[in-house]
Amino acid sequence: MSKSTPPAANGSGNKWIARFLSIVERGGNALPHPATLFGLFALGVVIISGIAAQFDLAVVHPGTGKTVEPVSLLSVYGMHRIITEMVTNFTGFAPLGVVLVAMLGIGVAEGSGLIGTGLRLLVLKSPKRLLTFVIVFAGVLSNMASEVGYVLLVPLGAIIFLAVGRHPVAGLAAAFAGVSGGYSANLALGTVDPLLAGLSQEAAQIIDKAYLVNPACNYYFMFFSTFFIATAGTWVTEKIVIPRLGAYQGDEKPEEIRALTRDEKRGLVYATVAFVICAVIILWGLIPSGGFLRNPETDSILKSPFMSGIVTFIFVLSAILGIAYGIGAKTIKSDADVMKGMGKSMETLGLYMVLCFFAAQFVAYFKWTNLGLIFAVEGAELLKASGLGPIPLMIAFILLAATSNMFMGSASAKWAILAPVFIPMFMLLGFTPELTQVAYRIGDSVTNIISPMMSYFALIVAFMERYVKDAGIGTVIATMLPYTFAFLIVWTIILVGWMIVGAPLGPGAGLFLN
Repeated sequence: MSKSTPPAANGSGNKWIARFLSIVERGGNALPHPATLFGLFALGVVIISGIAAQFDLAVVHPGTGKTVEPVSLLSVYGMHRIITEMVTNFTGFAPLGVVLVAMLGIGVAEGSGLIGTGLRLLVLKSPKRLLTFVIVFAGVLSNMASEVGYVLLVPLGAIIFLAVGRHPVAGLAAAFAGVSGGYSANLALGTVDPLLAGLSQEAAQIIDKAYLVNPACNYYFMFFSTFFIATAGTWVTEKIVIPRLGAYQGDEKPEEIRALTRDEKRGLVYATVAFVICAVIILWGLIPSGGFLRNPETDSILKSPFMSGIVTFIFVLSAILGIAYGIGAKTIKSDADVMKGMGKSMETLGLYMVLCFFAAQFVAYFKWTNLGLIFAVEGAELLKASGLGPIPLMIAFILLAATSNMFMGSASAKWAILAPVFIPMFMLLGFTPELTQVAYRIGDSVTNIISPMMSYFALIVAFMERYVKDAGIGTVIATMLPYTFAFLIVWTIILVGWMIVGAPLGPGAGLFLN
């Protein structure tokens, strides 16, 4: 990972792990550049779709009852669609706009010095021994704000570790593990909870038309999991990732750890006042019934303009706080300084936009061909015929969800396919939709951090290349694979214990049907 070979970890077990991960890294990095690889994936989907269309690979969608057949892109129709939708595939790729908009605001905060000063304050005030846990824990909590963890906390984790003299990739990995690998743990509900619950309810009503699934149906399990996942992420970082990486010998220089100046302290005061004012305005729109940031039809917060527009709030808040700090610290003297900060943040995203272009084409082609849907339904049929007992069946389903996550990155898209298959089947076996949903969320979360299909995987590669110039897909996978195994083991044990005890997963959400 660094320019010199990292020292071998102590102990035969750690040496074996380090050797295995080195093989994974070398194998992954022997692949072409990530952008080239996504382009080859897209070409492969076109060719495979043409072959699949020649065979009887049709499946019946369990939710709609319609026959789903592979669609060939190796045809005149496919050629026309590829030509006419190439631009919209790119511009409509969800992570692209989210990252660009958020980074504009974050660029102001970074350019003004707010982020650097805040990091120094964090380093000066936080005990070093707790820093890793704080980063992983913060990553888990960031899930309630949707994508903010990917675009803000992951790069900050690297910067913080570099500032305290540790390998920046270890900080990046710790933050990424919390943000993405811990996606199904939290102390509060997030944007994904009502989305998945809605899909689960529709699937449950195939069997019972009166069945309702509330967005908080997995809340108890999520809350309990948060502390175990943060602890597991900390252990992997300290015992496996950091020893494997060794000392950082790259070109990036750490932020100087010096006491805050008078101007910087004044800037933080200005930023704090600005934050309090913004927070009061937001709470004014959220807390009262009928608040202007609530859903005007249902008066809900979870499905409100605030939650769906969280990226806008990230942009606005980051810019306001950055400007307030800059005025107080005298680092912003005109609007030109604000625009310069935005421009500088865009300069770092050139490679990410190239990666997004090819990734967007691949994801679109895979969706058009119905290959993902066919793979999911066929896998479901195999699991249904296995004859496994309750606990082995749920473990097998976790593994199926984890494997399918390597082919389809979107949690909601996969659940829209799998829920109509597994929820009715498991309901007939006596399992609640809420239990099926939580098992799915475990499997979906643990492989997020090693799946190239995950929407922000290209961004993580770009972040890592800042510190390790020859980093690639293999580098990211090798670094994150220990977290996947640790999270999978910890979460599976928790679920098995939950099923044995029979505790509710959330308010009014049991494990078994009467």
